[in-house]
Amino acid sequence: MLLVVDIGNTNITLGVFENNQIVATFRLTTKIQRTSDEFGMLILNLLNCKDISDKDIKDVIVSSVVPDIMYSFENSVIKYLKCKPIIVGPGVKTGIKMVTGNAREIGSDRIVDAVGAYEIYGGPVIVIDFGTATTYDYITSDGAFAAGITAPGISICAKALWQDAAKLPAIEIAKPDSILAKDTISSMQAGLVYGHIGQTEYIIRKIKEETGIKNMQVVATGGLGKIISEGTASIDVYDSTLTLKGLKLVYDKVKSKV
Repeated sequence: MLLVVDIGNTNITLGVFENNQIVATFRLTTKIQRTSDEFGMLILNLLNCKDISDKDIKDVIVSSVVPDIMYSFENSVIKYLKCKPIIVGPGVKTGIKMVTGNAREIGSDRIVDAVGAYEIYGGPVIVIDFGTATTYDYITSDGAFAAGITAPGISICAKALWQDAAKLPAIEIAKPDSILAKDTISSMQAGLVYGHIGQTEYIIRKIKEETGIKNMQVVATGGLGKIISEGTASIDVYDSTLTLKGLKLVYDKVKSKV
């Protein structure tokens, strides 16, 4: 079995593959400081909950945008799963050509998403990840990472509302039935969700306009992506496990190179 791990700014998402099938997924909070032992015990307990033995995990691949926890996390894998994880980064074969200004500035999560979208759904493709930030990436028909747009994520926008406006409460991010809100909470939800839908539709439209590719497929992922994708016809596919699938594809490419 293969353990794939995506370490984001807000959450750590883990998936277990048996051959080409995802048999388990887990999610941890990133912003809690943990030692390698704490990470190790958490991973073992999560696997045990799905009746997966640590001895069944033969390899681990990780993408991360949080350098501060990598020492502890990498050592937890070595100590408790008895293998050295593959870390997605410069020098790791992904199959995606980087043609942007400074390829090293592109987060490994975006590369992995690009691999998943391109290999599974084909190119050209727009890949949107609704995470801590909302990212929009344009992958060409020959698998080149040609452009990327980064915007504040829905959660960031929501926190800015209730932290910087004294009378606005913390709310659940949910799509109200109507944009014509009648109370404070639904008015905030309407602004956040419908506003993000509008942003999404506009950026997709501009990418298609500037590339001249009107029929380009749009694939979305990320925790809050389901809410947005259900509210617009501009997104063709919502794939909640795109990043995990991308990690598996990168792993296969690395192993085929050996």
